[in-house]
Amino acid sequence: MCCVKWSKSRSLRTPRKPPPPAVRPLDVSRLKTYPLNTRRSKVGIADGAVPWTAGRSLSAFLSALPATLAVTTLRNLARDVAAARQRGRPVILGMGAHPTKVGLNPVIVDLMRREIVTAVAVNGAGVVHDFELAFMGHTSEDVEAEIDSGRFGMAEETGRMVNEAIMEGMQQGIGIGEAVGHYILRRRARFPHWTTSFLATGAQRGIPVTVHVAVGTDIVHMHPSADGAALGAGSLLDFRKLAAVVSTMERGVYINLGSAVLLPEVFLKAVTMSRNLGKPLKHITTANMDFLPHYRPLTNVVKRPTQKGGRGYSLTGHHEIMLPLLAAAIIEELDGRPRPLVKHAPGAPCDQGTEGPLSQGRDGMGHGHGGPGFLRAQE
Repeated sequence: MCCVKWSKSRSLRTPRKPPPPAVRPLDVSRLKTYPLNTRRSKVGIADGAVPWTAGRSLSAFLSALPATLAVTTLRNLARDVAAARQRGRPVILGMGAHPTKVGLNPVIVDLMRREIVTAVAVNGAGVVHDFELAFMGHTSEDVEAEIDSGRFGMAEETGRMVNEAIMEGMQQGIGIGEAVGHYILRRRARFPHWTTSFLATGAQRGIPVTVHVAVGTDIVHMHPSADGAALGAGSLLDFRKLAAVVSTMERGVYINLGSAVLLPEVFLKAVTMSRNLGKPLKHITTANMDFLPHYRPLTNVVKRPTQKGGRGYSLTGHHEIMLPLLAAAIIEELDGRPRPLVKHAPGAPCDQGTEGPLSQGRDGMGHGHGGPGFLRAQE
């Protein structure tokens, strides 16, 4: 058997020195500092929230919110809407169907009746849900429960009556929004909940409600009564009506509520048509409100239309919370203020007033985003 013998001198050998470091630590001993009280800060005690006490007013609640990020955006958007209406400028609400599905029709109709929202643009699904609420008092079928049997979207009255209204509109030379709204009004005895319909409210009060259809996306397109010529003619007419309203939007406001693709694309085309015809639209306010940020609304509503000037806002949150909050803030902002005496018809000259150009968007913390006019508030 072999054994290894270690000499005493070897076992006590001095360890080797480590090699010099490739990079020496930065010498911080000569860093320059300054007194804290000379620094510009973005958040102060005065900007903080105020704890709530029972029995206070809504305006007190809004004032008690912290003056930062999304709250600043909410306040600025409410002020811009109020200022637009005081000038007699349009406030356009473009939306998908989800706001109706989460119970916001009463808020939308109230804003229309108060002459705060002066035009509404929706997709085809918005017509379906608005119609069913007015007709039956409920909407939004359970797709998972019906798709396997082939029953999804086959409610007889919805398909027959909506398509009938669209056909009548084509014969009368009016768009889909106006056609379905008047259809409900003429048959209001059959529509016990018609006062909750933004389509009927628009027809009753002369507020343009335009419908922008993508053929094949709505349940009424599956029914044998669907007529492609009527859908196309009505939707094209509504697009041109919306473009006419957008052309008067100098110092006005466009709000995209929950439309991720269709309405942002429609709005962008309406803006470029207006500018092509000599309407500069240099000082406009746009806003996107949705529970998830999406490319097209942020690009085609918030950023691109305002890159010449104006303001673009983005608010992220659930519609059923954010829209009532915004509506309340606008109403509080307008409380006690005189209403404009003159309404501007589409194509009428725009009164520029004496105000200077609108400032470019900021996030309430001193930072702009994405170029001129682009403001995004994080949650």
